[in-house]
Amino acid sequence: MASAAKRTAPPEPSAAVERADRVRSLRAGRRVALAAIFEAEFGQRTAPAVLERTLAETEADPQAGDLARRIVDGVVAHRDSIDALIDRTAPQYPVVQLARMDRSLLRSALSEVLHSPTPPRVAIAEWVELARIYSGDPMRRLMNGVLGHVARESADLHASTPNSEEGVRGNDL
Repeated sequence: MASAAKRTAPPEPSAAVERADRVRSLRAGRRVALAAIFEAEFGQRTAPAVLERTLAETEADPQAGDLARRIVDGVVAHRDSIDALIDRTAPQYPVVQLARMDRSLLRSALSEVLHSPTPPRVAIAEWVELARIYSGDPMRRLMNGVLGHVARESADLHASTPNSEEGVRGNDL
């Protein structure tokens, strides 16, 4: 009986375990968003409706659901500009001629890179891996090229735009 009194609570999960769980959860969110965008390509339901149905059926982790909603909302809200960006960045691969999965992958990835707080390098690495899994090596290379170009362009734009404190001097007011 003395040994039962000495039992302690299980140890707290380490930071590494928590980080791995978070990464797994966000990866699941990307997959759910991709599935919703892909299914919406067939025109039966809207991507947000597909996403909400899937999240309700799977009882997804809240972090996964939040990321999936951000990605899907970004694709829905910015679809025309995302498609124009794909056409401009990779003119040899017009959006209308891409396979549905490839189009869904690029749209979802660009939505996350451009319209979410995820660091671009993280989003690029994750989407390049998803492109390899769901489409193959040629799409992986295209994804890497398009996302890398867009991320560099976006970084250059942010670097050349002064923030609220830069470029303002007292004598200019």
